[in-house]
Amino acid sequence: MLISARTHLNQEVLAHGGHQDETGMWTVLAGFLSVWLPLLLVSCVAVGYVWLAMRERGRRGWPMSRIFLFLLGSALIMVALGPGLDGYADRDFGGHMAQHLVLAMIAPLALVLAAPVTLLLRQLPHREARRLGRLLHTRPVRVLSHPFVGLMLTSGGLIVLYFTPLYAVSTRNDAVHIAVHFHLVASGLLFAWAIAGPDPAPARASVRLRLVVLGLSIAIHSVVAQLIFAGLLVQVREPIAEMQAAGNLMYFGGDIAELLLAVALLVTWRTTPSPSRPLGRTGTPRASGILVTSTPAPIRAGAAE
Repeated sequence: MLISARTHLNQEVLAHGGHQDETGMWTVLAGFLSVWLPLLLVSCVAVGYVWLAMRERGRRGWPMSRIFLFLLGSALIMVALGPGLDGYADRDFGGHMAQHLVLAMIAPLALVLAAPVTLLLRQLPHREARRLGRLLHTRPVRVLSHPFVGLMLTSGGLIVLYFTPLYAVSTRNDAVHIAVHFHLVASGLLFAWAIAGPDPAPARASVRLRLVVLGLSIAIHSVVAQLIFAGLLVQVREPIAEMQAAGNLMYFGGDIAELLLAVALLVTWRTTPSPSRPLGRTGTPRASGILVTSTPAPIRAGAAE
C-alpha cells in the first residue's frame, strides 16, 4: 500500500512537472515570436535596404538622407518592440500609447520617406522589375493606396482597439498581441504611403483630397484621445492616471506625428508642367512654374532599368 501511494505521488509529480515544462516551452516560444523574431526580421530588412542603397549609390546615386530615414524607422520599430518598451507597455497604459504612436505613426513615416519601392525597382533585374510594376497596377494595390482606405485602416483600427474588448484580449493572448502590432505597422505604412509617399502609386490622389483625409485623421485622433483621457465609452480598464497620461500622449504626440506627415506631403509635392503649354524645341513642355497636384508618372514596365 505504501509502494502504491508513493507510485501515485511520483506520477502526480511527473505530470505536474511535465505541465510546467510545456508551459515554460510555450512561454519561451511566445516570447521569441512576439519579441525576438520581429527584431530579427526588421534587422534583416534594414541590412538589405542599406546593401541595395549602397549599390545604387555606386551606379546612379541614392540620397544618404533616405538611408538615414530607413535606419531611423527600423531602429524605432526595434525599440518599440524590444523587451524594454514592450514590457513597459504591458505594465502601463501610458507606455502602451507611446508604443502605439511609434509603431503606427512615426516609424512608418520614416520608412515610407526612404522610398524602398523605388530602390527595389532600380535594383531588380529587368524581368522582376516588370513584374513588380504590374503588381503595383493591380486592383488590390489601387484600393490599398487610396487615402480613405488608409484612413479606415488606421483610425478605424484605433476605434476597434479601444472601443471593443480587443485591447483587453490583446493583453492576455499572445497571438492577438502580435496581430495588433502587425496591424499598427502595416496600416501606418499604407497611410503614410497614400498621403506623402515618394514611391510610385498606381493612382495617386490629389493633394487636396490627401489634405482632407489627413484633416479627418487629426480630428478622429483628437476625439479618441479626449475620450480615453475622460474614460468615456472606451473599453479599457486601467488606472485613471494612466488613462489620462495615455490620452495626453495621443492628443499631443499624435498632433506632432500628423504635422510631420503634413510637412512630408508638402516636401514630396511635385511640380508638373501644364499640359496646355506649347512644347519647346526639345519636344518637352516649357516650365510653367505653377505647382499642381503631385501625380507621379505612371509606372512603366522596366522603368527600373
